[in-house]
Amino acid sequence: MAIEIEDKFDVPADFAVPDFAGVPGCEEAVDLVSHRLVAVYFDTPDLRLAAHGITLRRRRGGEDAGWHLKLPKAKGVRHEITRPLTRSAKIVPPELAELVTAQTRGEKLVQVAELETLRKVTSLRGPDGTRLLEIADDHVKGTVLGEDRHVERWREVEAELIDGDEGVLKKVGKRLRKAGATPAGTESKLARLLGDRVPVQAPAALDPDSAGGVVVAYVASQVAALTAQDPQVRRSEEDAVHQMRVAGRRLRSALKSFSDVITETTGIQDELRWISNVLGEVRDLEVIRERFAAHLDELEPEVVFGPVRTRLGDDLAEREREAMGRVNEAMSGERYFALLDRLDALVVNPPLTPLAVKKADVTLAKVADKSWKRVVRRYETAQAIEDAEQREIAMHDVRKAAKRARYTAEALRPLLGDEADELAKRAKSVQTVLGLHQDGVVAQKILLEEAERARQAGEDTFTYGLLAGVERATAQRSYEEFPSVWAEVTGTS
Repeated sequence: MAIEIEDKFDVPADFAVPDFAGVPGCEEAVDLVSHRLVAVYFDTPDLRLAAHGITLRRRRGGEDAGWHLKLPKAKGVRHEITRPLTRSAKIVPPELAELVTAQTRGEKLVQVAELETLRKVTSLRGPDGTRLLEIADDHVKGTVLGEDRHVERWREVEAELIDGDEGVLKKVGKRLRKAGATPAGTESKLARLLGDRVPVQAPAALDPDSAGGVVVAYVASQVAALTAQDPQVRRSEEDAVHQMRVAGRRLRSALKSFSDVITETTGIQDELRWISNVLGEVRDLEVIRERFAAHLDELEPEVVFGPVRTRLGDDLAEREREAMGRVNEAMSGERYFALLDRLDALVVNPPLTPLAVKKADVTLAKVADKSWKRVVRRYETAQAIEDAEQREIAMHDVRKAAKRARYTAEALRPLLGDEADELAKRAKSVQTVLGLHQDGVVAQKILLEEAERARQAGEDTFTYGLLAGVERATAQRSYEEFPSVWAEVTGTS
């Protein structure tokens, strides 16, 4: 996947491209061969990709002919995934079509627009000949395809970093603006061509200082975070499963904590729990596999017997791949699509209570305190249980309550500032220590499963016992440390 860092500018038809010689850090400006580029864009008939800032095209001409999928810009960069040209000009490569499943949700991808661009490129080179940046001067003819066929013509300039730093990009942008260019009013040529044909699914228009405004803004941000990870999960990118799972958890926590403001979300919460559990199987195996590898590296070689590294590495990796297959299956099914539909509707038309119009600082200020009191109650309930095994189960509920309190505090950070940060810090301390205990318990369970497989295969299981002892000690140590952590966060030390 390529990462684009670029600036786009609108320019008049008679715009004179400035001389870039002398741009600090650039040795020379080289005019490259002009190209005629023809790109056909694909989308659903109702333009769902365009509505989410995604472009999918098949382009002929130039140095990068092929299929291009550009995902929305985040922090100034766009992710672009490319594939070679295929024989068919009307069928999107399946691997690219899959990456936009969260937007298409089963709808067919069709040709919606064509852009013909006459491009002149100037390359800025460094002292050693390095291509720092390229400036494309584009004369564009855009055609909307379909029943309302429409043609537009315009000119624009684009500056894209190649191997330079962003300082060069800023200097070039300043020179272009001085010559009369203005920052582009749209993210892409396609957005400019389609204009108001693109449907707008903006969050409900609410007073940003109201309880409803604060809650819906946070919910919308987590929905966006969840869907943004969808293509990354499908590509099995590093940390994507974890980030998508966290977004879902934060979203579910917010719907629980702010149920006095936004209501009728029990069904959505149930579905968020479902997809979180599906993702969790992959994430847990990933963490455990890395954990066991670290433990084995710490053991002396003479106490590592049999193919234990294979079982706790390759075998767990295979289980992880199988779990990832279940993730892909779930994320390609109607249940997942229905969840995304409900999340979209929740943001655009949230079911708010009368409290939503109240001022946020009055209505929501008590929610954070309430979430922490829930942690305290769960802890007191757990400590009152005499049976050690049942008490341990109850402490797992304390950890979940702490996680919810942390997410609630994070959601209220714009409103409560330092107070929210302090609560999030306390809740995270509780969650972390109890999480170490829970991780140790889960690790022991998996070690027992893998040891039994090894025993049945006639392998030495001594090393599994050592690792189980390490995990047991880790879990016990965190459990024993918890009272001091609790005393510190509650001020009872």
